[in-house]
Amino acid sequence: MPSLNIWDVNWSLDVEQCPCDVHFAEYLEAEGIAGKAIFHFGTGGHHVLGIRCAEAGAGNVVLGITASPPEYEAYVKLVTARPEVGRIYKVFFGDIYQLEPKLLPVLDMVTLFHLGEFRSERNDEYRALTDAELTRLLLDKLRPQGLMSFYAGSFAYDVAERVVAELVGEGRLVPAGAFNSLRLYLKP
Repeated sequence: MPSLNIWDVNWSLDVEQCPCDVHFAEYLEAEGIAGKAIFHFGTGGHHVLGIRCAEAGAGNVVLGITASPPEYEAYVKLVTARPEVGRIYKVFFGDIYQLEPKLLPVLDMVTLFHLGEFRSERNDEYRALTDAELTRLLLDKLRPQGLMSFYAGSFAYDVAERVVAELVGEGRLVPAGAFNSLRLYLKP
C-alpha cells in the first residue's frame, strides 16, 4: 500500500527566495480587498498569509493546505498562542492532489503558487489528481470574477504556465495582470 507523498520540512519565511505569500498579502492590502474566501496552497511554517490577513482586519478568511507535518504543527502552535489568527485562518493537513470538491466551500480567490513543485510518481501510486485536474477542480469552486494567482518565481512555473495557457485558450481564465512575483487570472 503506497504512503502519502508528504513534504517533511518546515519552510521558514525567506522573502529573498520565496516572496509569494508576502506579495499576495501586499496585493490584498494594496487593492483594499476585503471579505473574501481564499484557498491557499502551501502555507509554509511561517503562516504569513494567515497572520497578515488576521492582522489586516479586512474580513478575508483563508483555508490553507499543507503536506508538511512540521508546518501543520507550527499552525497548531500559532493558533494556540494567537486564537485571533485561528478565527479567520484554518489549515488542514493532506495532499492537495487528493482534494474532494464536495468538501470545499465556494471560493473568491485561489493561490496555486507551488503548482507542479510537489507532484511526482508517488502521487500516481494512489491515483492523485494531476496539476491540470487540481487547477480545474479549484477553478470549478471559484466564483465568477474570482481570482487565481500563480508564482512566477516557482521552479515549476512552467507547469503552471502550461495549465493556465490551456484554461485561457478554453476561455475559462482571463489574464488579469501581475503584482510583483505573482501572475493573476480571473474566472469570467
